[in-house]
Amino acid sequence: MLTLAAMAASAQEGANKKTLRVAYLEFPPVTYQAADGTAAGSFIELTRKVAAEAGYEPEFLYLPVSRVYLYLSNGAIDVWPGVTEVPNLQGNVLESWVSPSPVHLSAWYLDGKPPLTNLEQLRGKRVIVIGGYTYAGLLSWLEADSEIRVTESPNHRSAVDMLKRGRGDYLLDYRQPVREILIEGADRMLRESEVRTRNLAWVFSLAHPRAALLRDEFDDAYLRLVEKGEVPPVREITEGYTIPGYPEQLR
Repeated sequence: MLTLAAMAASAQEGANKKTLRVAYLEFPPVTYQAADGTAAGSFIELTRKVAAEAGYEPEFLYLPVSRVYLYLSNGAIDVWPGVTEVPNLQGNVLESWVSPSPVHLSAWYLDGKPPLTNLEQLRGKRVIVIGGYTYAGLLSWLEADSEIRVTESPNHRSAVDMLKRGRGDYLLDYRQPVREILIEGADRMLRESEVRTRNLAWVFSLAHPRAALLRDEFDDAYLRLVEKGEVPPVREITEGYTIPGYPEQLR
């Protein structure tokens, strides 16, 4: 009888769970597609935990960044575990108030070369970028400057190897994915200059009729999990670092 009751309770709990369409990108170790095709990464696991606490069952969709932006704008997806302050999404999304961690965009270069201290230094230089990344609009700015030569790499490892072979002066890439693939010893000549800091957040589509409520439910769920000690403490969000010379319209 207890077994039947437990089964009934479990069935009722499953029936009460609502599905949430969640987009994710290839951004290891934060979000990525595992070898078996499932969503993986530190932010994915956190999303699963917070969604469950809020009463939702996440349905993960692996997409390129351009499709994520489109689907957030037209409501084909509900939420993206992504980053704040994406110019292409302004007016189309709501960002969660809580943020589990910062995201650092860096300019990588070889030992012996000058560090990047001002974005104006990229003029006359060759810049390696990762295919599919927009860098929150910075890629368009780079490509529009006739004095900057942009070379695309299919992935982070290939980009690092291109830099080491002298096929670029700087590699524009995020800290987390690059550090994940660096090989101890073999990549010891790489150096890093910080370009911009933003924050991870849950980004909700305003096309969803309950977007504001969804955001509140996620924020409240996160706070409850903090009290239980199951997620990192709430961070105090401050204005992130931006390198001198960064385009004003992209800040």
